[in-house]
Amino acid sequence: MAFKDILVHLDSEAGSGAGARRQAFAISLAATHDAHLTGLIFALEPTIPPMIMGEVPGSLLESQRTRALEAAQASADTFTEAANRAGIKSEVRIVNCTEAAAGPTLAMHGRTSDLILVGQPEPDDVLAIRELLVEAALFESGRATLVVPYIGPNEAKLDRVMVAWDGRRQASRAANEAMPVLKTAEAVSVVIVGDSVPSAHGGEPGADLALHLARHGLSVDVKRIGSAGIDVGNALLSHAADSEADLLVMGGYGHSRFREFMFGGTTNSILESMTIPVLMAH
Repeated sequence: MAFKDILVHLDSEAGSGAGARRQAFAISLAATHDAHLTGLIFALEPTIPPMIMGEVPGSLLESQRTRALEAAQASADTFTEAANRAGIKSEVRIVNCTEAAAGPTLAMHGRTSDLILVGQPEPDDVLAIRELLVEAALFESGRATLVVPYIGPNEAKLDRVMVAWDGRRQASRAANEAMPVLKTAEAVSVVIVGDSVPSAHGGEPGADLALHLARHGLSVDVKRIGSAGIDVGNALLSHAADSEADLLVMGGYGHSRFREFMFGGTTNSILESMTIPVLMAH
């Protein structure tokens, strides 16, 4: 099992700091795993409120479409040059679509990859659909999703990996999907928040997962941490910072509300405050 086919969402604005760091991270990860890397870029259709649609000149709409395509092509050229310098196999896909279609389109392209890389939603983000892209990758693609913080890193140096474990299906799938990274890590920790985690063997919580990973040749330690009055997501992030983890692996949770999928509380707090990459599966 290995990452051999990776999809990364690239910003259409080639010069954006967060986008450049995510691109560099994706190229580094592909190089580490000798994987093919596909960059997906959206040239979004102009968003015009329905009440003024008839008042907007067609020439203005066409010029906005042209600018979006030109920006996407510039981003594609930057990605291709960087991938060629790194010596990795790559391709780039530019998709012209509406904001509403971007999420399902990302999920569709991601279904034939091993891993999808997307960016963490940013405060005052110019790309208003970024949270929808994370949702679509996580809940609609059927693939693992690696969310890269907007502060970086630039390099996929994932030596210390922390696996959040609560015994649920999503956490089990995340640990399995992360196996290519776990096998190249120098240290793997299974981390449990609180006491109410079921064990298949009736022993210490997390020991069953540690045993499973050990059978894959991994050396794993198990840590149980308290939440100290904070939510589970922030407890995990606090421990990740204390242990200098490079990657957090966890299940992604969601349930129906006003949109088709909404993030669960732990997933949401992680996405809001994350400072290291997080690999999630649903």
